[in-house]
Amino acid sequence: MRTRTLQDAELAALVTAGDADAFGSLFDRHCRTVYNFCFRRTASWHVAEDLTAVVFLEAWRNRARFAVHEGSALPWLYGIALNVCRNQWRSSRRRRRAIARLPLPEVTPDHADSVAARVDDERRMAVVLDAVAALPDDQRDVVALVVWEGLDYESAAATLGVPVGTVRSRLSRARACLRSSTMACLVGEDS
Repeated sequence: MRTRTLQDAELAALVTAGDADAFGSLFDRHCRTVYNFCFRRTASWHVAEDLTAVVFLEAWRNRARFAVHEGSALPWLYGIALNVCRNQWRSSRRRRRAIARLPLPEVTPDHADSVAARVDDERRMAVVLDAVAALPDDQRDVVALVVWEGLDYESAAATLGVPVGTVRSRLSRARACLRSSTMACLVGEDS
């Protein structure tokens, strides 16, 4: 039987009885119209494609309630499409609200900047360590405790078991020596 030449009312009777070919003819006849309807409701060709598929799936599932209005199946298909579009809109709205409730991801800085900073820090620290390594042990200890660790003179003296004046004089000599070696390094870099 050629179902393409049948009217919607005749196809509806066949579809209600489970005729897949008749349903295919209805699909071919009204697919573009339903698709355009869905597009106008969603403004997305991709979403309209998905919704059109859902409309015809629902039409097939509910074929026992197939209704023809004034000889056309379109009003019934539009009713299904309207419900499908509403469901999609509600789902989309719920999804947007759920996403809005999620905390924003932390912005992670570009690791290249931290790597470059670490390389620069290591290079500068190597220069400092070379200068400090040239100091006598007693001056190097005072620099480590007072300058690097932030101890006051009294705490450094207690740690080293020496008088406070000794800590002050060792630190003074170490600073003078480091200043002169730093100047030598700076002069060497400029030349």
